[in-house]
Amino acid sequence: MKNLFKKLITTHPNLGFSIARLTLGLVIFPHGAQKLLGLFGGYGYQGTMESLTTQMGLPSIVAFSVIMIEFFGSISLVLGIFSRFWALSLVGMFTGIIITTQLEHGFFMNWYGNQAGEGYEYSLLIIGLALSVLLNGSGKWSIDSIISKNK
Repeated sequence: MKNLFKKLITTHPNLGFSIARLTLGLVIFPHGAQKLLGLFGGYGYQGTMESLTTQMGLPSIVAFSVIMIEFFGSISLVLGIFSRFWALSLVGMFTGIIITTQLEHGFFMNWYGNQAGEGYEYSLLIIGLALSVLLNGSGKWSIDSIISKNK
């Protein structure tokens, strides 16, 4: 267990990895805040749960996980704590989004509203950033970096 914890927080002290982590966290945060708190025009927890389970047909545990990953994962990424775990969670979540809802609509996002749904280009960007964090850790400016120096 101690070895797993060490692998989880070990990071390369590189500024570029910090930028990837911060970008990922800052881009995902508003989505999580919409879903959990109702900020930025979102539905809040109850509305989001209802939408994801009733309209999209997701199991409750998946809907709950989406909300938690986007909200708490984004905050953890910004702070740089357990970033590898949250990055892996985002890779899994966005891979699921591509397979279940975006693949049929092609690559491009629905900028002009002329498609039936969103393409997967945004999701690929998220997955790319998350893979960078997953492989390299939180980077230089992170709680993970501080913890791993003290161990």
